[in-house]
Amino acid sequence: MTTYGGACCGTVFKIEMNGAKTVLYNFMGGEDGGYPSGGLLRDSTGNLYGTTQYGGKLGCNAPVGCGTVFQLHTDGTLKTLYRFSGPEGLSPNAGLIRDPGGNLYGTTLLGGTIPCGDGRGCGTVFKLDRNGVETVLYRFTGMGDGKYPVTALTRDTAGVLYGTTTEGGASDCDCGVVFKITP
Repeated sequence: MTTYGGACCGTVFKIEMNGAKTVLYNFMGGEDGGYPSGGLLRDSTGNLYGTTQYGGKLGCNAPVGCGTVFQLHTDGTLKTLYRFSGPEGLSPNAGLIRDPGGNLYGTTLLGGTIPCGDGRGCGTVFKLDRNGVETVLYRFTGMGDGKYPVTALTRDTAGVLYGTTTEGGASDCDCGVVFKITP
């Protein structure tokens, strides 16, 4: 993916073994999302899953939208699976992971219900089920538990999620934490 460029607000592209590049999707920054970041997740049929930092639900507590989770079908059709609105998450920056049941998991840089920094929240860990229902698994407080997660999660065979934050943690450092969320 490219975070910027394309028709407006980032692209998903593929490069063939011979070096030929094909743009699979151009984000427009509206309801489809904009400024994708993090990695892509591919399912067994070739569909791609990812996140955009902005776009989606316009008019949320971010002037350019709060971000999306999307599925890009093999024919180049984009389906927005979820549009964030702020309290449950804002600005997902990292890639997604998937469990054996097809549920997606990720983090949002901002959002949640606890004010941090500019008041838009300290970030969340979320689950998106196969029906597009989003569940907040954790809302960071910005204290000892950390704030501002920006990397993809890792999941072990027992379903435990692990990740990191860029800030928070020990009060004398504010250097981030490694966290664990059990099922």
